[in-house]
Amino acid sequence: MLGQMPAQLLLVEDDDQIAIPLIRTLEREDYTVERVAAGVPALERVAAGGVDLVLLDLGLPDVDGLEVCRRLRAADFGGGIMILTARGGELDRVVGLDVGADDYIAKPFALAELLARVRALLRRAGQVAAPAALAPTTTAAPDVVRVDADARRAWVGDAELGLTAKEFDVLALLASSPGAVMTRERVMDEVWDENWFGSTKTLDATIGRLRQKLEDSGARSRVVNVRGVGFRLEIDPQDG
Repeated sequence: MLGQMPAQLLLVEDDDQIAIPLIRTLEREDYTVERVAAGVPALERVAAGGVDLVLLDLGLPDVDGLEVCRRLRAADFGGGIMILTARGGELDRVVGLDVGADDYIAKPFALAELLARVRALLRRAGQVAAPAALAPTTTAAPDVVRVDADARRAWVGDAELGLTAKEFDVLALLASSPGAVMTRERVMDEVWDENWFGSTKTLDATIGRLRQKLEDSGARSRVVNVRGVGFRLEIDPQDG
């Protein structure tokens, strides 16, 4: 079963003094860890498949880490992305999350805290998408959105949506009460948790990406903004 397999982590870090002890720590926790020291090799490795979580430094020698994160999400990488950086400012934190990162930890960091965040991200992401053999065999209407909260998977018809952990969490929350309005505060508390003190811009960015993916998939379902309150999922909005 997938849950019994060691998670595959990709560490993107050019500083040996950080990378080597971090790899040792992660491997002691039974994770499989690969390391690359630049952005382009990271993109190539993720494209090859099998990566559950990317630990991504921002200060890379070739491509800025934020751009790497943006490209990974543009390529529909659905695993977790945690940014590791010496840039500790609120602006960098918000920008990192806006381009698709799931979490952000500033250097220097305590290894125990990093490990706790890695475990939490892997739980939320369900590690990697389940094998294609586990995909539904029934034929669904081509524009119907279906969410399996336990498997952390969503489909439009028979086509699976490539969602990040946060995009899935938002969709699953909205789909739990289709047509009902979820306040911005509730979405932030349940998806980012009540201890999130960053800008709510990251919620708007996540909603925007989710809307675009639903639209690109041909789904009739759509996320509707209720001005001044929050959002609702219209499962089958009627034309006119």
